[in-house]
Amino acid sequence: MSKLPTRERTIIKASRIAIWGNGFLAVAKISVGIVAGSMAVVADGIDSGSDILTSVITLITAHIIANPPDPKYPYGYKKADTIATKLLAFIIFFAGAQLAISVVGSLLHPAERDIPSMISIYVIVISIIGKQLLATYLKKVGKAVESTMLIANSKNMQSDVVISASVLVGLTFTFILKMPILDTITAFVVSIWIMIVAFRIFMATNRELMDGVEDTEIYRTIIGTVKLIDGAQNPHRIRVRKIANLCEVTLDVEIDGNLSLSEAHEIASCIEEELKRKIPSIYDVIIHTEPIGNDEPDEVYGVSEDEI
Repeated sequence: MSKLPTRERTIIKASRIAIWGNGFLAVAKISVGIVAGSMAVVADGIDSGSDILTSVITLITAHIIANPPDPKYPYGYKKADTIATKLLAFIIFFAGAQLAISVVGSLLHPAERDIPSMISIYVIVISIIGKQLLATYLKKVGKAVESTMLIANSKNMQSDVVISASVLVGLTFTFILKMPILDTITAFVVSIWIMIVAFRIFMATNRELMDGVEDTEIYRTIIGTVKLIDGAQNPHRIRVRKIANLCEVTLDVEIDGNLSLSEAHEIASCIEEELKRKIPSIYDVIIHTEPIGNDEPDEVYGVSEDEI
């Protein structure tokens, strides 16, 4: 029996499937593209080749995030998921940029080219089907385990479906109009789309790295939960940040200053237990108790009820 947590085992399995699937498609498209004389098919194959690398990164990262917290990383290694997603964006963008440079070079210095053979059509149809299956699978698994890496990879695969479809359209018009340059132009369009997808993935990870949250409704849930606890008042300076698929919640709460330390601790414990019940994805809850009416104007961080 594997000692890895279930979430990490699931990510590893999905990454391995993506590696083998993309490996098959990359070899098939590059080989057929070269034999058939289609630069667009070769470009699509290169894109699938970069997908192998992205899946290898998710596989390695799955092992990293499985490590328990230690003195060097007391919050654990789960944010490696987000860092890996950022790295994936760089790799995808680089692949698109390299392809664009290659295609522009061929357009500026054109050579006599023949119409690609029909086999290029068949391999692209297979690619569309295969990529759609991989995209659907990775998206389903990514959402189930809340992995930004797998979700980003699924978006990349979904964009590959669009890329392969555009290659198919380009090839079709190439055959109909007997103009090989359309194949090259399609390859250029593919390269631009790859870079756009990479940029979107890069931007999507910024919020988590900057300790922001996508759905601010979580603050209303926290405030409403605290109000249900007897003795707890004025939840403020609420801060929520993501650690991979989990949330760390920090907040200040006012209680009667005449209560004993044990009584104040009991109220804070009730708040923590109720928050964990209402928000199952909580990593930790940190509560700072203050006497009722305490005013500290220099407290500038966090969210209060009047700010949402």
